[in-house]
Formats: sequence, C-alpha cells, structure tokens
Amino acid sequence: MLRLLQIELIKLWNNRASKVLIISYFTLLLCMALIAAIKFDIGPIQFHMAEQGIFNFPYIWHLNTWIAGGLKLFFAIVIVSMMANEYSNKTIKQNLIDGLSKKEFIASKFLTVFTFSLISTLFVFLISLTLGLIYSDFTELSIVFSELEYLLAYFVKLLGFFSFCLFLGILVKRSAFALGFLIVWYAIENLALRFLVWWFAGQEASATFMKYLPLESMSNLIKEPVTRFKAVQSMVAQVGEELNKNYNVHFYELLIVLLWTAIFIYLSYALLKKRDL
Repeated sequence: MLRLLQIELIKLWNNRASKVLIISYFTLLLCMALIAAIKFDIGPIQFHMAEQGIFNFPYIWHLNTWIAGGLKLFFAIVIVSMMANEYSNKTIKQNLIDGLSKKEFIASKFLTVFTFSLISTLFVFLISLTLGLIYSDFTELSIVFSELEYLLAYFVKLLGFFSFCLFLGILVKRSAFALGFLIVWYAIENLALRFLVWWFAGQEASATFMKYLPLESMSNLIKEPVTRFKAVQSMVAQVGEELNKNYNVHFYELLIVLLWTAIFIYLSYALLKKRDL
C-alpha cells in the first residue's frame, strides 16, 4: 500500500501544475490565521476581529472547518488533473503493462485522496488549536477539546468530495470537462432536483430528499457557523427574532457521505475494469 501511495505522490510532485495547486491549497488554509490580523480603527470605532470571540473554543473548530471546506475546489482540480494526466500521458496503460492491476490502480488513487484529506484535517487542527490557544477566552482542556466532531466531519467531507472528483476524472478523462460536469451536477442537485421534488411533493419532502444527494449531504456535514456567533444572535434577538438552528454533526449524515464515498470508488473501479485502455 505504501508503495502505491509513494508512486502517486511522486507523480503529483513531478507535475508543476499539481505542485503549485497543492502548495496554494495549504497556503490558503494557513491564511485563515490572517483573520486574526483584521483591524478597523476609524476615529472612535475600533474593531479587532480576534477580540470578537470567533477564535474561542469550541466555536473555532466549527468556524475553521467550515471556512476550510470552501477551499476544497483547489484540490478537486488536482484530483481530476491527476486522472486526466494518466490518460493524456499514457501512464495508466504503462502502469498496467508493468504489472499493476486495475484494483491496485484505483487503490493508489484512493490512498492519495485519503492521505490528502487526512493531512488537510491535521493542518486545520493545528491552525485552529494555535489560534485558539492564543486568542480564546476559554483554555480549559474540557472546552478546548470539545466539539472535535467537526474535524471528523471535515475529513469525511473531503474524502467524499475528492472521491466524487476521482470518479469524474475517470468518467470524463479531461480535467476541464470533469470540472464542468461537477458544476453541472451541482446545478442539477440544487436547482432542478430541488425544484422538481418541491413542485410535486412539497417543501418538507424536498428538504428530506436533498439530504441524501451527494453534494448536498457533504455540505450538510458542517452547517454555516455565522448565525451561531453570539454577536449575530444578539442582533437577531434585538429585533425580536430567535434562531433555533441545529448545528450538530449527526452520525447518519456521516454515514450517508461515507456510503457515497464507497459508491464513487466502486464505480471508478467498475468503469476502469470495463473500459478498454
């Protein structure tokens, strides 16, 4: 298994475009720390982002995993390009000629997806922990290490999304078309299917149905944290409204995304096994 992973990492690192995208991806994750430097000092108005409580434990786990989740498209480009290069450079055929089975080939790609999802999760953990220890008003261990399920949700979200991108890369063979298909599928889920189910079965049925679709289920793992922020809730309370949103990570939501991950990996293997290379 380590040999398969090593082969893939060498391929990625020797590709200039992939190297730039990988470095850019982790650099952008690191830039989350720059939020702490945001300051406004206009006359009597003084605003320092770090003093607003956004880096308080355990809220920081929710906020940073949600922000980092929005950057996953950078690595999605790496995944689909990784597959496109296998076809354009004929390396997939050469690997199979050299004795690598199609099952091992898919396993090597999934190991790459798994590894980068894990590294990204650890990276976000270290950034969040550092920012929290510097700026959080709460440093008790019981508070610091509470709500770590958001990191698990972030890992599963990346694993599912990158597995979907891997399947699209094998299905379409061209990175630009694969990314285009990803955008089209997003539109199908959030516009066409949502509207159709709402039209025929009502809003409640539409909301329930959407939870089981691939991209929507991945998105639901980490709900937006903005309305959870105390300052936002205070503003809402002042106008007589109340927010009763459930921000928790649920086991069944993790299970749905893991099931989609297994489906995408199986379809990738089935497609590769059937296709004449």
